[in-house]
Amino acid sequence: MTIPGKVVAITGASSGIGAATARHLAALGASVVLGARRTDRLDRLVAEIETAGGTAVAARVDVTTPDDLRSLVALAVERFGRLDVLVGNAGVSRLSTVAELDVEGWSAMVDVNVKGVLHGIAAALPVFTRQGSGHLVTVVSTSGLKITPTQAVYAGTKNAVRTLLEGLRQESTTGALRTTSISPGYVRTELVDQAIDDPGVREEVQRTMAEIGLDPGAVARAITFAIDQPDDVEIGDLTIRPTRQG
Repeated sequence: MTIPGKVVAITGASSGIGAATARHLAALGASVVLGARRTDRLDRLVAEIETAGGTAVAARVDVTTPDDLRSLVALAVERFGRLDVLVGNAGVSRLSTVAELDVEGWSAMVDVNVKGVLHGIAAALPVFTRQGSGHLVTVVSTSGLKITPTQAVYAGTKNAVRTLLEGLRQESTTGALRTTSISPGYVRTELVDQAIDDPGVREEVQRTMAEIGLDPGAVARAITFAIDQPDDVEIGDLTIRPTRQG
């Protein structure tokens, strides 16, 4: 296993997939650098990891602010001397038909899901170039693979990131940079809680998530699988969904 000793920064690390990934990687011997807006949760997660014998540090990160991503990367380099992987996990979802004209929701998804990823790339890429190695792992969604009503804009942001990473991969064939898109299906996280305004629809989706959704740890293991490959192997796209998801 190549995980022990790696330095991994994770955005959106205060809950769900991000927190599960932090716990899993730290348990395997990685040093994790955690970023999110909810610092109280980050502090509890760092304490939990350290109590279990792992190594973790954290900083407040809003991915819509480029300086926050630069600070997260700088924290990794300052504390551990390098950054091996940036897991871009922060994301938001607003589900509605395009005709509902949720312009504010559209802007939020573009700012976090697309610009937030670009800000992470801008912060990490110079470090990866200087080191001669680095790995961008970005959480996208199966919503971009199977387009459904009410998810057009959300899926559009996720497909934009998928396209971005493929373009970056083709620009970076020296072996110094690896890129991976992780596409989860239904996962039991807080994402849907703020995504749907209609209480009835929200409750229905939450019931489906509770019934068939994956535990976030399953996605954490998929992310770990991609990171754990030898230096000359790149997992470009990885889809993980419940077996009962249509």
